Amino acid sequence: MRVFNFSAGPAVLPEEVLTQAQDEMLDWHGSGMSVMELSHRGPQFANIVARAEADLRELLAIPQSYRVLFMQGGALAENAIVPLNLLRGRTVADYVDTGSWSQKSIREAQRYCEARVIASSAASGYTHIPPQDEWQMSAAAAYLHLCTNETIGGLEYHWLPELEGGVPLVADMSSHLLSRPVPIERFGLIYAGAQKNIGPSGLTLVIVREDLLGGAHPLCPSAFDYQVVADHGSLFNTPPTYAIYIAGLVFEWLKRQALPGRTPLQTMEARNIEKSELLYGTLDASGWYRTVVEKADRSRMNVPFFLGDDALDGVFLKGAEERGLVQLRGHKSVGGMRASIYNAMPRAGVVALVDYLTEFERQYG
Repeated sequence: MRVFNFSAGPAVLPEEVLTQAQDEMLDWHGSGMSVMELSHRGPQFANIVARAEADLRELLAIPQSYRVLFMQGGALAENAIVPLNLLRGRTVADYVDTGSWSQKSIREAQRYCEARVIASSAASGYTHIPPQDEWQMSAAAAYLHLCTNETIGGLEYHWLPELEGGVPLVADMSSHLLSRPVPIERFGLIYAGAQKNIGPSGLTLVIVREDLLGGAHPLCPSAFDYQVVADHGSLFNTPPTYAIYIAGLVFEWLKRQALPGRTPLQTMEARNIEKSELLYGTLDASGWYRTVVEKADRSRMNVPFFLGDDALDGVFLKGAEERGLVQLRGHKSVGGMRASIYNAMPRAGVVALVDYLTEFERQYG
């Protein structure tokens, strides 16, 4: 029996995608081979990667002046790859600190430049996103970096900064890319680990404006040089072929979700708003469960919460698993619970969780 998987990542995938992948496992489109066995240099895989890129461009309305790169290493690797590519002789980059993933980005960038923290919500325990009028931006920053959804802390940007002087905006969108429309032209570069809303782990998406290609640090590995990867159509080295194939199936699934009068991502955004409001509404109304993030900055994807009595965490998790609600334990750095409700989490899963929350509070609260 399939469970409702609330893992932050690797995360739930659409069942339709898994079924199609199962059907094509031994023989992809009459090739007599699994996709895992196809040469990345052959025409069959070339068709897979070309279709995946075309569908992603359509979903996000990516302008032609941007390149789409399928890379490896996850967002953690991109924390180093970004400064190695985008500093281009400068020594300062600006970072906004909104939680654990911002901190990881900052620490890694500090190996290559002065990663200036221009604003932080650390003093509040990362319960909000600092408003832009508090940011102390540098005069000569190579770029400004944001983590637009903090998977651990559950903060999400529902606005974008207004930048002057042509400073490129760089965003780690690992845990909410494809959950809503994105104005790509507002960014210089977007990167995202695939294992949330896109596909299996092992694949990283990079969307980069063409004028930011070139000029990588001399010590940047060739496989991580955006110009090299772009020049070779993401095939400079052997890419995560099966992960790209699954991502392509997810893109096709997303396109099938569009409701009349809405784009696929407008449809997904409406669903995600409905699911998150249902869950947050239950938590807010209880008076026993606690959330700490300010309402304006709450993530639609990752919902951390705490029980009225932490001693009951184990009892709660055991009861949840008995009901087929799994992977609800919060990150070890913050404790409590966390429900990740990505695109592929059906509304029925959130309803089942809400029913359990109500039942548990009635019994123990």
